[in-house]
Amino acid sequence: MARIDPSYYLQNQPTSRQPSPELGKDEFLQILMTQLQNQDPTKPMDDREFISQMATFSSLEQMTNMSQSIDTLVQSQMVSPVIKYSHMIGKDVSYQNYDEETGKKLDIGSSKVIAVSQQEGWAVLELENGKKVYADAILEIRDPSASVNENTESTVEGPVKTEGSE
Repeated sequence: MARIDPSYYLQNQPTSRQPSPELGKDEFLQILMTQLQNQDPTKPMDDREFISQMATFSSLEQMTNMSQSIDTLVQSQMVSPVIKYSHMIGKDVSYQNYDEETGKKLDIGSSKVIAVSQQEGWAVLELENGKKVYADAILEIRDPSASVNENTESTVEGPVKTEGSE
């Protein structure tokens, strides 16, 4: 006489599970493995049927991966550099000036951001003084309408990327 594993009883199943009309790849694989374990040894599953089920599983996995890739693409498009840095319009910023010929550091410049654009995937801040500076090259941001604590200073180590310097 065959004995039924008590873990399969409905009373032993978790009650927090929510039924879903969708069959995911994990559920599909679980059903397939259960079919293989419980098939009649005298009448094994037809090869064609098995191949068909495996092709369906492969197709399901590819569609899931494609869906995840599309979601990632949509999310990355929604967070464009222009949108990400648009809050800086109207703010005063400080940035490191460089000699365009030698690449040596010069003085620290300061100006108000009047526009944000995108160049090769990077956010470029257009300043009131006519300069264009990459957003990641900003040393300090100040809100001209707020009171400023003059004792705080922000520095960035390493090369600073400004338009015209590589």
